[in-house]
Amino acid sequence: MINRRNFSLAAAAAGLSLVSSYVRADGKRVFRAGNPNAVLDAQQAFATCGRHPKLNYFAAENVDLEYVNMSTIVQAMMSIATNQADIGSLAPALYLPAIAREPGLGLIAAYKWLPRNANIVVVNADSPIRTLQDTVGKRIGIRNQGDGGIVQLQMMYSELGLPTANIDFVPVGDVGIAATALKEKKVDAYVSFDTVGGRMEALGFPIRYLPQPPQYAKLGSGWFGFRKKDVKDNRKQVAAFCRAMAKSTLFAHTNLEQALNIHWELYPDSKPAGKTLDEARKEIGIILGQRKNNWIRWPDDPDQRWGASTAAEWKTLIDVTAKSSNNPQLAQQLGDVSNVFTNDLIDEINNFDKAAVIRQAREFRL
Repeated sequence: MINRRNFSLAAAAAGLSLVSSYVRADGKRVFRAGNPNAVLDAQQAFATCGRHPKLNYFAAENVDLEYVNMSTIVQAMMSIATNQADIGSLAPALYLPAIAREPGLGLIAAYKWLPRNANIVVVNADSPIRTLQDTVGKRIGIRNQGDGGIVQLQMMYSELGLPTANIDFVPVGDVGIAATALKEKKVDAYVSFDTVGGRMEALGFPIRYLPQPPQYAKLGSGWFGFRKKDVKDNRKQVAAFCRAMAKSTLFAHTNLEQALNIHWELYPDSKPAGKTLDEARKEIGIILGQRKNNWIRWPDDPDQRWGASTAAEWKTLIDVTAKSSNNPQLAQQLGDVSNVFTNDLIDEINNFDKAAVIRQAREFRL
């Protein structure tokens, strides 16, 4: 069972000190982000670019962003509950069962940062597998036994009425190692995130993406989670942080090249060794080829507000998670969907001039 005691014990085992939020000497509230992808990874440019003094998206809101590196999404979620971090990405397939088992964790999804579905299943470009139905009974590669891809594929299978038990998941590592396992036919397919598929392509591996089930494809895949107490007691700060994040993401989507330049200037250790910046920019452009569009809403989405969710979306997420986790009581255990998400901050978050940010991004040169 995932509960507060287990979270605390796991945090201690991982060597994490349970510290509280802090305000710097300059008065800025620092939001520590529990993140499985180290800040050295330039895919974080969508968030980090807003920290640059020429943009000042975070500073103007009197907040700042600081990363706390984590090994997994579960650990990042755990870190919020134990005050090691203030914010982290919540994957519904992992977040919902955890809250159902232990509501006292006190977490809430308050900002949808990945409004499109960023999960993928890939095969070799020449594979005879064309659909997810074709993967039944095949060897499915995952990063490790605790990988979130396990639950994601179960969710896809559930919608298609495919058996979710006894899937042959094979841990094969990440990116290049995983792509090699595909190439050498040690696995028949690999489930992961869009950026992992992009990294495989950047390394020169020819892969093909399998179509997602239609209902699953419409679901968001990443929410920023906060402590409920933080949202209640520090509402303006949380909304200000998310507003700065929205501006930063909009800037990066509009001008990814400059967002990457900013990231490398702010974090010089993240510059790739043995490559020119032009080579690195080309590589990260491939990696973020799909993720870039997943940062923004579908053009036909009736609600274009940054960070917004719907109760209907969360009810669907609960339904598919109940099926994939084989827990028909999940909805009853969670109660009202307001226990797991909130839109209360969305209007405040969107109180900025989107056109001005786009214009600034188009004209910006570092």
